[in-house]
Amino acid sequence: MVLFRLNDFDTNFHKDVGGHSIENYDVYSDIRNDNDKVGSIKDLLVDESGNLRYLVIDTGFWVTGKQVLLPIGRCRIDDSNRRIYAKGLTKEQVEYLPEFDDLERVNYDYEEKVRGVYRTSLVEAPLENVVSLDTEIPLEASAPLELPPMNNEIQRERTIHREVSAYAEPSFRPIPEPVVAPKPVYNHDTYTYHQEPDLYQMNEQEHNTLKLYEERLIANKQRVKTGEVTVGKHVETEAARISVPVEKERVIVERTTPTDTSKVVSNKEATFGNKEVIRMPIYEETPDIQKQAVVREEVKVRKVVEQDTVEAQEQVRREELDINTDGDVKNRRS
Repeated sequence: MVLFRLNDFDTNFHKDVGGHSIENYDVYSDIRNDNDKVGSIKDLLVDESGNLRYLVIDTGFWVTGKQVLLPIGRCRIDDSNRRIYAKGLTKEQVEYLPEFDDLERVNYDYEEKVRGVYRTSLVEAPLENVVSLDTEIPLEASAPLELPPMNNEIQRERTIHREVSAYAEPSFRPIPEPVVAPKPVYNHDTYTYHQEPDLYQMNEQEHNTLKLYEERLIANKQRVKTGEVTVGKHVETEAARISVPVEKERVIVERTTPTDTSKVVSNKEATFGNKEVIRMPIYEETPDIQKQAVVREEVKVRKVVEQDTVEAQEQVRREELDINTDGDVKNRRS
């Protein structure tokens, strides 16, 4: 039979046993005083059908550093004190139990070792119930050391009678051998947990509990999309103006009258012709306009989280205890 850790078998498990939430419960033995703590719950094991079979107990208060298995049928739950009582568990049993350290090592043979310890009671019988076969004759039945001075014959007869009666009918009776029922034989191939209900079934009579429930408001937060902000860019065209200073050449022709108009020049100097021309190039500057892209502005987009408080109101139900009495019954509610 394969066993699983309950958290691996069911991730939504909250450590409920028979309707009892046993998380953070401590384990005590029901045959010792109330302050004798055995240990605490470390894990729970279930079979392949999800039925709870064992509690993994850390017995650090009894045997330091040892974890053992406690069959669920040996548990009694006390919700009022947040305790689990291991029925009939002794420290000797804990010492004999095999240590639980790896779930992979738990097989039929390992479980048989565990069951063998719980099947055998290690509690010895009280001394007052043990009668020895070597019981001596009570002192009051033996002959007195000295007879009284009067009625010696009567006293002597009574003494002899007591001695004979004492030896003829001893004051003890042999204890008959108890009738022992044959032990059941378990087989690896046919064994089921139902064969031993005292180990693997919880007695509901030990857990009669009336639970009162109430509803509570539990606030869960969920992220929902309430809007969207889109930041993009587009191109706009506009007319841009720029002023560029330019230079232009122009020709100035001046006509003047010589001051010495009466001066006579020779024929060599005075050359008359139709093809004498003065050429002068004229230049001017024209603007060369080019467009160049530059970074004008940077835009950074980010989100910030703001906290706000939202109040909600709902109708919740709660169960209250009703106690009806018949007759002269004193009722005390704790």
